[in-house]
Formats: sequence, C-alpha cells, structure tokens
Amino acid sequence: MRILAVGGGSGGHVTPVVAVLKEIHSRHPKADVRFWCDTKFARQATSLLKAYDTSVPVQTIVSGKFRRYNHLTFMQQLLWPKLVLLNIRDSFLVVVGFVQSFFKLIMWRPDVVFTKGGYVCLPVGLAARVLRIPLVIHDSDAHPGLTNRVLSRWATSIATGAPLEYYTYPEAISRYVGIPISSDFHVFTHAERQVARQQWGIDQLRPLIVITGGGLGAKHINDVVAETLHELMKVGTVVLISGTLQYDELRALTPADDTRFQLHAFVSEGMASLLGAADVVVTRAGATTMLELAALAKPTIVIPNAKLTGGHQVKNAKVYQDA
Repeated sequence: MRILAVGGGSGGHVTPVVAVLKEIHSRHPKADVRFWCDTKFARQATSLLKAYDTSVPVQTIVSGKFRRYNHLTFMQQLLWPKLVLLNIRDSFLVVVGFVQSFFKLIMWRPDVVFTKGGYVCLPVGLAARVLRIPLVIHDSDAHPGLTNRVLSRWATSIATGAPLEYYTYPEAISRYVGIPISSDFHVFTHAERQVARQQWGIDQLRPLIVITGGGLGAKHINDVVAETLHELMKVGTVVLISGTLQYDELRALTPADDTRFQLHAFVSEGMASLLGAADVVVTRAGATTMLELAALAKPTIVIPNAKLTGGHQVKNAKVYQDA
C-alpha cells in the first residue's frame, strides 16, 4: 500500500497528519508512506514529522496562496497593489506546483492521496485528479478553505473536523470525524504534570501560563506579552511560543535568565507535555490546537484572529464554545 500525505507548513496541518500516519502504521506496518509540504514551511513540517518517524520521506512542492482578508471589502483588496501582485505571482506558482506534482506522482504513484489542508494541497490534489488517483481530504476548520472547496468536487471521500452543518460538501461522501490528534494529548494526572514541569524546568509551586500564537506566531499577542511580562510573572511562570519570525526581536526584549519566563520560537517535540503541565493556556483559535486542549481538558483563553480568510478562527471558537 502506497499513501501520500500532503499538508501545509503549520503545526495545525502537520500534527494531524502525524496522528493519521501512526494509525496507518499500526494497522499496516508495511505501508509505504510519504509526506509532501510546501517549500516555505518545509523546515517546520520536517521537524514535526521527524519527531515522530525519521523514516518517512519528506519532499517539497512549489505552491502559492490566494490572499484574502476578512476585514477588508473585495474592492479594498482589489485596490491594494501589493496584494494583487502577490496573488498574480502565486497563481503562476500553483501552475508550477501542478506540473511538479504531476511528474512526481507519475514517478511514484500512490494508491491514495490524503490532503490535510493548506494551499500546497491544491496543485497536488489537481494532479491526483488528472491521474485518477483516489483523493481523500480533511478539513479541520469550521469554515471550508478555498483549496478544500475546489478539491471537494473530485474527492473520493471528505472528512470534517466540525459537524457537517458547517460545510457545503456533498453529504454522500462527507463524514464528521473530528480532528486526528496524538494520544499524547490526554488529561494529565497530578504526577504527570509534575514530571512534565520537571522536564521543562518549571517551578512546581508557581502557576504556569502557556501562551501560543500557533506555528507561525501571533504578533499582537507577542507584543502584549512583552509589554506586560513583568506583571504576568507576578502571577506565575510564563512560557511564550512566539513563532520563528519574531523570536529574535522578543529575545532582545525579554529576560533570558529569569526562571519565571521561557521563550521558544517553535516546539516540535513535547508540546503535549508543555500544555499538559499548564494551569491555563492562551491561544489563537487554530482548530487542531483547540482540539488538543480539549483532550487535555485545559482551561483556555481563546483569542481568534478575526482578519483571517472567511473569519474561520471566529467560527472555530464558536464551535468550541458550543461544545
């Protein structure tokens, strides 16, 4: 059995793929599995996947994204020259990615292509369609992404992270399955929390506040933490996962030798233990992160980014709240 998994660079796309691959290998130990991602976030995706299994080949595909912002009108976006030029450029990158995917799929033809989301899935999914390779897509967000809406026309099967009422996918091939997460995310006992805090070098007696903006970071959240860090550290130990783009800036603004604060650009191993050790987590409304926190039964402050496409983080937060 040959299986190709495809996902964007963020942890929310890659960690569910890891959970699925673990399940596949437990049922089919001899399955030949490969993972493709976009070139921009290859380093992040590779570190997450390699933490699970170093034997899974990771390859990159050129792709581009169609930028849209929920807080701007169509006309405002059309009159933004930089945005228009980037979208035109990236449309050509999608074509390049399609050609690249087409020939790579001919050279190594999988039995099924599993796309987890992200713009890199579009050229791969279209190439799979042309080559008549079965396509399975999974959509975590409560608002269907553009890539998944396009690919759903030719999908063999569609899995969703939220109930089907939030989607317009064909019911005959769609199924609400939730979001695949690792079994490492579970309700931690007191003893497990103590071990996790010891692993991360965190004071056992102080409350632990973990703040994360997702795999790419959240500048607004990072800036507020930097501005109010002195007050936050009076409340408890603070761990900030900043994302790679702003890490150097924050490192210069925050203490490096205070045991009440830790700064990490990205966590590829041990995220479950860090979140499990926390007393409260502050997070964006990424669908995968929220489901992991639900599995941990962790008190959470959710700050959705309302500007993202389709307001999908706001909708993710509403699904979480309703449940």
